[in-house]
Amino acid sequence: MQFVGFNLRNNLFVAPMAGVTDRPFRQLCKKLGAGLAVSEMVTSNSLLYGSAKTQRRANHDGEVAPISVQIAGADPKMMADAARHNVDRGAQIIDINMGCPAKKICNVMAGSALMQDEPLVERILEAVVKAVPDTPVTLKMRTGWNRDNKNAPMLARVAEQCGIRALAIHGRTRADQYTGHAEYDTIRAVKAAVNIPVIANGDITTPQKAREVLAISGADGIMVGRAAQGRPWIFREIEHFLATGELLAPPEVAEIHRVCREHIEDLYGFYGTDSGVRIARKHISWYTKGLVGSAAFRHAMNQLEGTTAQLAAIDEFFGRMAADNDRLAYEPDSTEDDTQELAA
Repeated sequence: MQFVGFNLRNNLFVAPMAGVTDRPFRQLCKKLGAGLAVSEMVTSNSLLYGSAKTQRRANHDGEVAPISVQIAGADPKMMADAARHNVDRGAQIIDINMGCPAKKICNVMAGSALMQDEPLVERILEAVVKAVPDTPVTLKMRTGWNRDNKNAPMLARVAEQCGIRALAIHGRTRADQYTGHAEYDTIRAVKAAVNIPVIANGDITTPQKAREVLAISGADGIMVGRAAQGRPWIFREIEHFLATGELLAPPEVAEIHRVCREHIEDLYGFYGTDSGVRIARKHISWYTKGLVGSAAFRHAMNQLEGTTAQLAAIDEFFGRMAADNDRLAYEPDSTEDDTQELAA
């Protein structure tokens, strides 16, 4: 896919997720089939640039290009400064967050709360595009503030006029949070309203759903969020299905054992061992959720301290599974239940 001046492997995008899409996860998703991975949102508050969290989120050492960094805020000048700051540190695409529904973001009128203030949105978009004239700027938003105010098509036209190069749309309003089901008719309306690429996001949990969403929305690509947690190979599964109409067999246990282990070791190196062990717990839980015999393992995993114990437990779990199955085996109905829970 040709996307804002870059030649991507495909039209599959990793959604930015706070606390998830760090550098190790982005690299892994790209390795397993994603065309582009957007960073966790980075604050536009310059007072926090020196914090350990912000510096980690702006760390792109060894990352496969293109590097897309999402910035969040509600002040045009601060957002412009943040765009320049991140471009100076390696960002090749700046993405503006107008989709996060979290209260702590919306309470300061950032994220999806911006959709209530259309004049402010225009000022922010103009300021950021002007601040980094040689860097493409993209925008992620929702369908509207609430179901009575689905203003995404109008804001999409404003964005295009301001110089935004591509849009990602989550098929829910801010008021919906993550409840109910994503709708794609509004995304289709956005696609009809603009001449820039539109990426559809929300409830894309299987290859079949990916094809369905592309057909319904007419979007140029799809963005997968929570369904990739613990299943980063979903991108190659979607890629294969869209190209051939055939589903890949479940991955081999030995491969996912290796993928999980290498990911966890990468987290240790990125965060340090103490924080790495704590952060690894959620990823290990995601990797094993729904797998046969995993409930007791996940409970025990949360009690373990130290890298040695954590890695030994991973080896023991996948070793047991490999003795019974060559490929990942899920408990009956667990996959369907998980995909509902993981709706992004």
